[in-house]
Amino acid sequence: QVQVVESGGGLVQAGGSLRLSCAASGRTFTTYRVGWFRQAPGKAREFVASISGNGRSTYYTDSVKGRFTLSRDNAKNTVYLQINSLKPEDTAVYYCATQFGNGEYANWGQGTQVTVSS
Repeated sequence: QVQVVESGGGLVQAGGSLRLSCAASGRTFTTYRVGWFRQAPGKAREFVASISGNGRSTYYTDSVKGRFTLSRDNAKNTVYLQINSLKPEDTAVYYCATQFGNGEYANWGQGTQVTVSS
């Protein structure tokens, strides 16, 4: 079983930056992909980005390409989501989760709130 804890959210002005962290424990960190998702008020949760276990492959949803960057520090069992040029529409609770092979994402964290003021 894997446990993840998100952190790094906050209130920022449009155009600002944040770095979110997803700290994992409980299983060899490099054996699974980590994904980030977000859920805005009144909307369904949506995929944002993911990074492979070795950090060599990343995927981003179109709306965040060029602004969001994933990285992982396997020595610290942590995945980072660098968010630049924040927009009000990025306001949401951001969650990370793990994926083994082609399975469903699981082991969701409790999320970290990102609020962007215009």
